[in-house]
Amino acid sequence: MSQLPRALHPGAWWLWALGLAAAASRTTNPLLLALIVAVAGLVVAGRRGDAPWAFAFKFYLWAGVFVVLSRVLFRIVFGSGAAGHVLVDLPEVPLPGRVAGITLFGPVTAEHLLGGLYDGMRLAAMLICLGAANALADPKRMLKAVPNALYEVGTAVVVALSVAPQLVESVLRVRRARALRGGRRRGLRALRGIAMPVLVDALDRSLALAAAMDSRGYGRGGEGPRRLTGGLVIAGLLGVCVGVYGLLDGTTPGWLGLPMLLGGLLVAGVGLPLAGRRVHRSVYRPDPWQLPETLVAGSGLAAAAVLVLTSRVDPRNLYPSLEPLTWPGLPLVGALGVLVAVLPLVAAPQPALVRA
Repeated sequence: MSQLPRALHPGAWWLWALGLAAAASRTTNPLLLALIVAVAGLVVAGRRGDAPWAFAFKFYLWAGVFVVLSRVLFRIVFGSGAAGHVLVDLPEVPLPGRVAGITLFGPVTAEHLLGGLYDGMRLAAMLICLGAANALADPKRMLKAVPNALYEVGTAVVVALSVAPQLVESVLRVRRARALRGGRRRGLRALRGIAMPVLVDALDRSLALAAAMDSRGYGRGGEGPRRLTGGLVIAGLLGVCVGVYGLLDGTTPGWLGLPMLLGGLLVAGVGLPLAGRRVHRSVYRPDPWQLPETLVAGSGLAAAAVLVLTSRVDPRNLYPSLEPLTWPGLPLVGALGVLVAVLPLVAAPQPALVRA
């Protein structure tokens, strides 16, 4: 698909990433989780720009490794207490007092260890998917797409989402400055000379952003029935959140899924236009939503839909058995659903590069 270079709508990247994260939440199969991480990495490598936050993806990869190691270490420290294939028989350390029922260490079984590995990989895959959205989309541009009714709340959310990219950008700036000054310390020895400048730089950038937003009138209110419209918006968004949770979690009652989601969308659809009349704002060069945005967002949501439907119809291959211990297989339908999320490599235009 030949297109001129341009920045894709940030909402499309976030919908794509949230769809991949929802797909990862529906399985503990390590092969599928590794495929989800590989898809996210391929899209980031092929469609990220040259902005400082675009190079934050590797930090999320390291964070995912830390999550997996933490989950496995947690299983080892607190022991299993269950029968299985014992890998290491560590001495047990009972705790006194109010925590007398907890025992540290003990026999480490393969089933217990793999359970921690699978749970850690699922959480790490979800974190990496959100990291992909941070690397592909500029969070500040999301303010242009926030509805008028959610403008004030959306401002706070966007500022919160920009914390991680700003920290990464500060780390890169400080490391580049240290390299120019001939700094040779690496690892933990360089932490003292990096941590304080990074915190100071991130704080200065946050204060500058707050001052710029205040000078442009962010956070101002308008007139209108605030209680009625605000109540409709909050009730609708709560219904959407409960409905999405009901669809993703197979243990919740059926009426908390699709019916609650549709009801929340209906209430929010009535409240958002009414509440939007209170805020009057103009947008300079709004980001367009065209066919590439629809394809990118739809590919991520399609991956989530395939995994959700598969988990309800045939969840055996999505959750590898630990008792008895079996080798996980790669479900064909789930793998094809995840591979649909590679579509942005073809559908999304090349990003517009800032630096030559």
